Amino acid sequence: MPTGVHLRDARQQLFDAAERVLLRDGPNGLTSRAVTDEAGCAKGVLHRHFTDFDAFLADLVLDRAAQLETEASALRESVGTGTVAGNLTGGLTNLFGPIPMAIIPLITFRDELRARLRHARPGGGIAILAQVTTAISTYLADERELGRIAADADIDSLTLSLVGGGHLLFADRDSGPPTTAAVSKFVTAVIADAAR
Repeated sequence: MPTGVHLRDARQQLFDAAERVLLRDGPNGLTSRAVTDEAGCAKGVLHRHFTDFDAFLADLVLDRAAQLETEASALRESVGTGTVAGNLTGGLTNLFGPIPMAIIPLITFRDELRARLRHARPGGGIAILAQVTTAISTYLADERELGRIAADADIDSLTLSLVGGGHLLFADRDSGPPTTAAVSKFVTAVIADAAR
C-alpha cells in the first residue's frame, strides 16, 4: 500500500527536501530515506524519477548550480556602479550562500557523484565552485574594461584568491557566515594592488 502524499512537482519537492536535510544534517545525513521522509512521500517516488540516488544528487547539484546564475547576473549588473570591493563583497556573500556551501562538501564526500558531475559537465571544475569562479572572473574582467581594475591585473590569480579565500571564509558553518566587515576586509586586501 502506498505511503505519503502525492507530489505535484516531485523533482522540485525532492530537491527542496534534500536541501533541508543537507542544511540540517550535513552530507552524512543525506540519504534517499531521509529525503523521501522529509518530502513526505514513499521511497519509490525518488526511484521513479531518478535511476538511483547518485543520479538524483547529480541532478540536484546541477539544478542548484544553475540557480547561481541569478547571483552571477546581479554581480555582472553591478559593473561600473558602487565600489569594486563592495560589489565583490556582496557577490561572494550571495554566491557562497548556505545552499552552495552545503553542496560543496557533498560533492567532495561522494566519489560517484563527482564522477557523474564530471560526465555531465566535461571541462572540469567542481560544480558550484566553477560557477562562482566564472562569475567572479567575468566581473573582474568587465571592471578591468572600465578601468576600475588595473589593465595589467592578473584576473586569473585575483579570481583564484577571491574564490579560494572566500570559500574558506564561508566554510565554517558552525559559527555562521562571516560578517560583511570580515568579507570586505578580505576582499579589499586581495584587490588592493589591482583596484583603481
